[in-house]
Amino acid sequence: MKEIKLDEKKYLILENKNECLNLEELQEKYTDYFYDFDYILGDYAYNKLRLKGFCQKNNPRFNQINDINTKDNYLKELCAYNCNYFLIKKDKESQKK
Repeated sequence: MKEIKLDEKKYLILENKNECLNLEELQEKYTDYFYDFDYILGDYAYNKLRLKGFCQKNNPRFNQINDINTKDNYLKELCAYNCNYFLIKKDKESQKK
């Protein structure tokens, strides 16, 4: 599994439809707002990157809106049809070291 680094935090790339992840563009959009999320989904509409944070149920920031189990519904209902997207997951093991 490929690993990337954002603000000294390691993430694992879980999905990358059509190899759309542009690390430079992601680094420009990534802010401390996303530090507490377990996952970040990036989708492209009209060649613009949008980011959305998702959580697992054991995360204190968890709520129905950011439940990782709703990712597929989010892509279907709130993203452009058949859009390119990527999903990265915080590497919690590397955070403990």
